[in-house]
This record gives sequence, structure tokens and C-alpha cells, in this order.
Amino acid sequence: MLQQINKDNFETTVRENDVVLVDFYADWCGPCKALHPSLVSLAEKFEGKAKIVKVNVDQNQELSTQFGVRSIPALFYFKNGELVGKEMGLQSQTKIASNLDQLLAS
Repeated sequence: MLQQINKDNFETTVRENDVVLVDFYADWCGPCKALHPSLVSLAEKFEGKAKIVKVNVDQNQELSTQFGVRSIPALFYFKNGELVGKEMGLQSQTKIASNLDQLLAS
């Protein structure tokens, strides 16, 4: 299930899961809306293996600043609590799935 997180549970979420994909988005962002169905599908596909979560940049400006988010959607990949990769802009579901598979295999 695709979960919404904020500054209160961000650190815990990233630390307590082996692989985490964080989508920084905004409700008004067209590419973010286009990406949403892919993330929902990937959250189901990777359930129990990788956690996929969303952070609303308008409601969590502190987190957005902390990670230097300048354009959205912004995808941040974490492994064992460490930031290991990021992508800006709309990405294909296939590419995101491939990135998650690589992180799970490493």
C-alpha cells in the first residue's frame, strides 16, 4: 500500500525498512499525478520487499529543503537507512521497478 509520510515518521520509515522509495510530490503537480498510478502498482508488486511512500512538499517544506528537492516529482531511493539514489521528473514504472530490483539484489 502506498503510504503518506511526514517529518514525524520519515526517519523511522527509512530506518526500519531495508529498501524505501520516497516520492516527493504536490497535489497540483501534473507529472506527479501521472506518476501516482505507477507508484500504487509498484507498492503492491514490492509489498513485503520494498516500501514506497509519498511526501507532500507543500506540507513538509522542512523535508523538501533537507533533501534539496527543487523539482517534482522527485524520487529518493534509500537502502538500510542511507540515501543511495535519486531521480527528478516523471520516470517510467519499468525504470523504477528495475531500480528497486537492483537495490533488493545488492
